[in-house]
Amino acid sequence: MGSLENKTVIVTGASRGIGRALALDLAGRGATLVLNSRSAGPLGEIAKDCTAKGRRCTAVVGDASDADVAAKLVEEARESGGPHGFVHAAGLLFPGPHLWELSEERFDEVFAASVKAGWQLARQAVPDMRGKEGAFAVFFGSGAAELVQPGIAAYCAAKAAEEHMARQLAAEAPDVAVIVYRPGVVETSMQRQAREAEGGAAEEVRQVFWEIKERGELITPEESAAFLARILDADPSRYHGKTIRAG
Repeated sequence: MGSLENKTVIVTGASRGIGRALALDLAGRGATLVLNSRSAGPLGEIAKDCTAKGRRCTAVVGDASDADVAAKLVEEARESGGPHGFVHAAGLLFPGPHLWELSEERFDEVFAASVKAGWQLARQAVPDMRGKEGAFAVFFGSGAAELVQPGIAAYCAAKAAEEHMARQLAAEAPDVAVIVYRPGVVETSMQRQAREAEGGAAEEVRQVFWEIKERGELITPEESAAFLARILDADPSRYHGKTIRAG
């Protein structure tokens, strides 16, 4: 086992995609897990799979942008020594509409999933993590943070905000390894949603994402998760304040 053995890690977005793959990888490395998702059924299944690897795993269903849910994640982590780190992998895309076509509800959901949930995790977990050797806070960034792409405007803006928030946290909490992780171009439900997008800018979005698939550029969630897990299991402090990319 590596440095994550018997350390407690919170993972959001754990019911599918990279978050799910990361939970399984971290369990295999000996981590105790507190997993979060809004989808109760899939979250329960991945929690069982992680427990089957011999690790303690707790599932907390709900929206991590809600203060009570974020607090519950940290409370559960305290049951096994307190949070050693968190990985904020949750996010929403809603591809297709032009910016002015996107409903207020969906705009708020996109920003809540990436930005507000990340802030809630920092707010609740960082005070417990400060002073712990090897503690880390990982925020999932994206190349979209630097991209102008009609049809995913809110997502691009939210990822830019999330990445900048992480850099602010890195400056304010230098004793916690704060990392922006850009997971690469991964075959997830977001990719499939983009290939099936509907709305005023849908044709542009579908073309871009279908071309990515046809060029064979997609990697698996497991490949992306393994890259991050290796860093967290070794010395995450080396990447404090940095943006790293799967590769």
